[in-house]
Amino acid sequence: MAPKILIVEDEDALAILLRYNLSAEGYDVEHVARGDEADLRLREAVPDLVVLDWMLPALSGIELCRRLRAREETARLPVIMLTARGEEAERIRGLTVGADDYVVKPFSVPELVARVHALLRRTKPAHVADRLAQGDIELDRVTKRVRRGERELHLGPTEFRLLEFLMQSPGRVFAREHLLDAVWGQDVYVDERTVDVHVGRLRKVLNRRGQDDPIRTVRGAGYAFDETFGRAN
Repeated sequence: MAPKILIVEDEDALAILLRYNLSAEGYDVEHVARGDEADLRLREAVPDLVVLDWMLPALSGIELCRRLRAREETARLPVIMLTARGEEAERIRGLTVGADDYVVKPFSVPELVARVHALLRRTKPAHVADRLAQGDIELDRVTKRVRRGERELHLGPTEFRLLEFLMQSPGRVFAREHLLDAVWGQDVYVDERTVDVHVGRLRKVLNRRGQDDPIRTVRGAGYAFDETFGRAN
């Protein structure tokens, strides 16, 4: 599953340039041009990283960053601040409100891309690692293969994406609606019961008789990859 990046930038030419280059690196990129629109978008769905301009219409990047840090679901969301303000006091202010990194315009796009990759590797290593491993299950994003112990598992593309998404955040419970958006995409309409069907298929391939089930069902909430899976009792 490609890491999701939200660009909040009101300069169209720069936004197009950033979106093109980040997409070329394999990221799933979305763009909004106003601070208030970004605030609403981030309340609906949390990406893996935000590239945030300081000066924005309706709501400044500084205020938006402050709001993100005040909300539990976005308190640790990686944020790179873009600004034409290069003075030391302004850089300190940007970092003080919670930005993880700070890039002064004009800047090198390859450098920004490198900073994005470095920040994700530091804050969300599972999102950029070639392999995910938990207990005796190993998922290879490059070869699209999954193994449990010595056994190779043959998953369909949807089951692979579902397992990949859950393994990225062990212990976190995802609602069916969230899984639909993340695995099937927001532009595809399928019933929430479809998630149950594919979780059932995934479990059937993952689990032989007597093996622990790594997928945890939380009644009334959704599904999670069990963070205790593979740990010695």
